[in-house]
Amino acid sequence: MARFVVVSNRLPVTLRREGEGFTLKPSVGGLATALSSVIPKEEACWVGWPGLSSEELAGHETWLAENLRPLGCYPVCLSREELDTFYYGFSNRTLWPLCHYFLQYAVFDRTFWEGYRRVNEKYAEAVAELAEEEATIWVHDYQLFLLPGLLRKKLPRATIGFFLHIPFPSYEIFRVLPWRREILEGLLGADLIGFHTYDYARHFLSCLRRLMGYEHQFGLVLAEDRAVKVEVFPISIDYARFASAPEDPGVRENLSRIEEEVGGRRLILSVDRLDYTKGIPERLRAYEAFLERHPEFRERVVLILIGVPSRTEVEHYQELKREVEELVGRINGRFGTLSWTPVHYLARGLGFEELAALYYSSDVALVTPLRDGMNLIAKEYVATVPEDKGVLILSEMAGAAAELSEALLVNPFNQEDLVAALYEALRLPRDEKRVRNRRMKERLRRYDINRWTRDFISTLREVRHTQKTYTSSRLAGEERERILAAFARAESPILFLDYDGTLVGFSGRPEKVAPDEELRTLLGRLGAVSRVVLISGRDPDTLDRWFGDLPVDLVAEHGVFIREGGRWHSVREFDQDWKEVIRPLLELYTDRTPGSFVEEKSCSLVWHYRLAESELGSMRAYELKEALLDLVHPLGLMVLEGNKVLEVKPREINKGVAARHFLESGAYDFVLAMGDDWTDEYLFEALPPESFTVKIGYGLTRARYRVENFREARRLLEELWRRKS
Repeated sequence: MARFVVVSNRLPVTLRREGEGFTLKPSVGGLATALSSVIPKEEACWVGWPGLSSEELAGHETWLAENLRPLGCYPVCLSREELDTFYYGFSNRTLWPLCHYFLQYAVFDRTFWEGYRRVNEKYAEAVAELAEEEATIWVHDYQLFLLPGLLRKKLPRATIGFFLHIPFPSYEIFRVLPWRREILEGLLGADLIGFHTYDYARHFLSCLRRLMGYEHQFGLVLAEDRAVKVEVFPISIDYARFASAPEDPGVRENLSRIEEEVGGRRLILSVDRLDYTKGIPERLRAYEAFLERHPEFRERVVLILIGVPSRTEVEHYQELKREVEELVGRINGRFGTLSWTPVHYLARGLGFEELAALYYSSDVALVTPLRDGMNLIAKEYVATVPEDKGVLILSEMAGAAAELSEALLVNPFNQEDLVAALYEALRLPRDEKRVRNRRMKERLRRYDINRWTRDFISTLREVRHTQKTYTSSRLAGEERERILAAFARAESPILFLDYDGTLVGFSGRPEKVAPDEELRTLLGRLGAVSRVVLISGRDPDTLDRWFGDLPVDLVAEHGVFIREGGRWHSVREFDQDWKEVIRPLLELYTDRTPGSFVEEKSCSLVWHYRLAESELGSMRAYELKEALLDLVHPLGLMVLEGNKVLEVKPREINKGVAARHFLESGAYDFVLAMGDDWTDEYLFEALPPESFTVKIGYGLTRARYRVENFREARRLLEELWRRKS
């Protein structure tokens, strides 16, 4: 059984048929090599598709398994039908165009979806057979969006990471997908979800909030039963391999051949798969416009265009291939001479020795995708080219642009931008090239593929430790029985209960959440067998109207007013002048945030944003809190952040002070407190250490225990009463 499992669509091997048999060649470099420096080979394995269909492998399955096993690889064999629906269908005709913002190419076919789901289940079965119960599993890329959730059901104690190698689209794009919730639920099976850039992570968190209702705290998503970390890990390259490439004899041999064939001309390099996301036609048109506007560069430059065939059975790719060939022919026919071909086009992939030689020889790398998750070509070029020779022209739409800011950044949709960048790149002074490249090289040297791999794995392990603060305190089993038994034995118990979010759910309007008869009956029963103190942020009149006839004590406005023995009294008198300073700021943010409103209480001002659009409300709340912090401290005030509310009040007022008032006036042999937000943290902190404190929902807390929601909180209180009665 494996302790560490990597899962990807393809295995890191190349499988080819030769005659009656096959050849197997492991991939060199990249993630496979980086992992070996972090995880001992005997502890790890790799699960994926070997590259040929089940029909092609018929009769050779045993040979394949035996030859893959020494490499730590385990195949998931897929039939032609499975490949058509899962890979060529949903993965590359639905998810790929959707995630790259090419909605016009996206196909929403239920047959594709069903095939995608079944193959993800097939991968889950393969992993479950290999992995230990507490294994670490690292799932890669969009072909396996559902796999983390499927694995979570089969291996609930496993540590699961997921990394997306392509962009995650904005909410407005992702919401179009008919199976959007299933995709998000699948991803939430992971403990750690990694993206290349902050933008992709932000888009994902926005989709979770808008489609699933899940909020996050600094990238920690608080889902129904667990916490999931969303983080940014910009993937990198094997920097040392590319930086030392010119010392390789094979690379040097290719360098000599390139120099002989090109002569003294300046080289412009373009290397890409033939994919509509790469912007190859736009690049060629820009090169054509450059030659037209700057005739002085004719016969002095050569564009070497490497177009690696990709997904040749999909019609959009066939059309792209024809378009690229026509553009190359047009440019060469229009500008070429007997001694000069403006574009050298190779429709094939290149080995490391050829590619590294081209990187080293090229004066300019033209890397201008219309949308790209990262783009490692840009990083490989920077690592290989001499400091004072190369210039990288890089699309703003590539994830690499966030790191390689010293490149000439361009909008790939703007031909003028591309032409101007080409002209600037070919005229850039040597000293400026050196400064730009040195900074980028140093950055890539520090954060290479090995560092990327270590960062992801170490963060994944840290997440599991973080999760323990959410899962270890769940109130169940023996701990629940201990509380029930202690309450049953107690002669003088006291219960401190928050109201909104603890005993009832939330509503957009605070005045609409009145207690139902079931809750009133429960509180009445509890009040007959223990002292019950309802501590709420609501005003005295509301609490009197709702609970005045029940045998319970009441605390209003988080501790300003206390009702004991049927009579209200104020803890102390507070100056109200501060409100005139704070109110204008709250009203300003109310005007800027449709759906928000200000509630005035006797000793506090509350800004509610539950009815506002979720992302706007969260953003405005953050801005408002920052603005308030500059005002409140000189005035002796504090800002409390609750569930979709910000409350400003005097520092001396909190639930903890109110609780101490009751504890000092009596002797209690059982103390229990329940609350759901940050205002209740003062209550938990103020109670004796032997008290039973219960957090409703998720979040960092001082409480010893946690229950899921207000319904579970009520069930616990019902059990307490039954044990006592």
